[in-house]
Order: sequence, then structure tokens, then C-alpha cells
Amino acid sequence: MSDITTDPTIDSTTDPAIGLIDKHGRHIDYVRLSLTDRCDFRCVYCMSEEMTFLPRNQILSLEEIYKVAQAFTELGVNKIRLTGGEPLIRNNVMSLIKDIGQLPGLDELLLTTNGSQLEKLAGPLREAGVNRINISLDSLNAEKFKTMTRTGKLKQVLKGVETAVAAGFDSIRLNAVVLRGVNDHEIIDLLEYAMGLGINIAYIEEMPLGNINDHERQDTVFSNEEVKELILERYAISPIDMSTAGPSRYYQVEGQRTKVGFISPVSHNFCESCNRVRVTVEGRLLLCLGNEYSTDLRQLLRDQPENIELLKQTIVKSMDIKPLRHYFYDEEQPQIVRFMNMTGG
Repeated sequence: MSDITTDPTIDSTTDPAIGLIDKHGRHIDYVRLSLTDRCDFRCVYCMSEEMTFLPRNQILSLEEIYKVAQAFTELGVNKIRLTGGEPLIRNNVMSLIKDIGQLPGLDELLLTTNGSQLEKLAGPLREAGVNRINISLDSLNAEKFKTMTRTGKLKQVLKGVETAVAAGFDSIRLNAVVLRGVNDHEIIDLLEYAMGLGINIAYIEEMPLGNINDHERQDTVFSNEEVKELILERYAISPIDMSTAGPSRYYQVEGQRTKVGFISPVSHNFCESCNRVRVTVEGRLLLCLGNEYSTDLRQLLRDQPENIELLKQTIVKSMDIKPLRHYFYDEEQPQIVRFMNMTGG
């Protein structure tokens, strides 16, 4: 863990027209904001079954999260993704989403969700300015879905997906984490479900975040090259140059609206083009998903709540500790012990 010392007498010199640039020359225009570490699911690759969540005084208030979002947009960030945990279970979350959606300079307001709340909130989210939604969906089998999420109800999520499609978002994408021997036999089923709705899907390699006890991760890794081979046995897909906020490499399914994304942090790291940082709900500006380099924004927000220039300066200086890349499964690197729900997607 690293912290940045700032001089409050020095104003931020980053030009919002240029944006945030790290020491490796990468342009940071995308931030993922975690709204909560809590979730109504307990997905086996994301957290343990018996979780201890942060006490209320250790998490950012809605007002503090808004201030962080404001600071980033004033520094030229034009894409914000709201994550969790499950962001939509936080109290009064819609008021925050509406306020963030009105920030000047924000081109895209994105959301990642498990879908459990979409049946009632898809319409209000679209009205609040959310452009695109990613919905986690790892299985279309109710029993398998319950096993993977521990508490989730497939019927509720599928209804949420259908409601989101009807709400008219610019884009909807399903996110499927593929585990060998668990749901790898559903790769085509999930693709065909997405095709039937005319929405996109991304297959994600499981990331080694947090100590879990349901399975040995190296035994369940299913590479996206294997996923692609399975799809090609049934459908023709071709690579496309599709600009998105995140790291997906996209392919078009021939004759379909659906695009297939591959997020491959284990088999093919995408660090050279990393354009994003994360802010955890406890106020840690996390510079890399696969490292612990971070800066404490919470203390600054509480010590000097009105000093947005100091907040911006701290963010600018933090770019100097953004590492070049992560090293998942490198024996010489420390294991990341925080769970995905603590990271913020």
C-alpha cells in the first residue's frame, strides 16, 4: 500500500482537456466507483460465504462519493462506472446516480450489477442518465445459478435482464465468469441467450482476488482461447475494432447483432492499454486491479471536505504510482487478499 503526500499550497496543474496521464504515458479517462462492499449474492469466485462487511463509518458517504466523481470529471475523466458489491442495494442510491449523471464533462455513466434489482430500477436508471449496463450472468440453470451465487434467484435476474432490454439502454452486456468443470458447458447456451435478446456478452477469466474455499482457482481456470474455440465450432465470429470503456476484445457474431467480448486478465494481460483506476467504497484510490498500490482519499475528504483542489491534486499525484502491469499467479508477487467485492468490480 502506498500513499501520496500532497502540498495544499500547490494547485493541480493537470489540464482537463488533456486528462490524467500516468508515468507510463497512459491516458486515464475512466474511473470505477464502488458504492458498497455489500451484495445480496455470495458468488463463489467473488467472496466467501460468511463475509464481514465494512462498518458504516469506514465507507464513503453518498456525498463523499459524489465529490470524488466531481473531482475526476474536473480532471478530464469522461467515463464513470458504478460498481459494488451490488451497487443498487445501497440506500438512496438513485439520488446519487442522478446527481453523478448530471456532472459536466461526463460522456458515459455505466453500471455493473448482478441484475437482482433491475426489474424495478432499470427504467429509473435510464432516466437518471445511465448509458450502458453490464449484468453478471454465469448460468442459465437455476440450480447451478444458485450454487454459483449461493443466494441468487435466476428467475429474478432474467426478469431484470428483460426489463433492462425494454428500457432502451445504449448497450447491455452480460458478463459470464467461466469456471472449468462448473459452467464451461454453458458457454454456447449463454451466447445464444444473448443473441436471442440482441445484446452483447463477455466471457471473463476468473481473477485470483481474495482467499476463497470453494475451489482451487488454478484448477478451474478456463482460458478465453478455449472459450473462443468452442464458439467457433458453432458460430462464425470475427474481430472488430470496438471502442469501449474497459478491456474487452470484441468479436462480431456473423449475421447477429450480438458482439462477443473476451476479458483475459490471466492468459493475456491487457495492461499496456489500461485507461482506468478504481475507488473502493472505503475511499482507496486503487491504481491497479492486480496490485495493492493505492492512495487514501477518505481521510482527505474528512479532514478537508470543502477542498476539492487538494482532492484533485492528490489524484494527479497518485498517477505516479500506477504500476505498469499486474502479475497474477507470479510466485514472486504477493497474493491479492482483498475480495472482488472490496475492489469494486
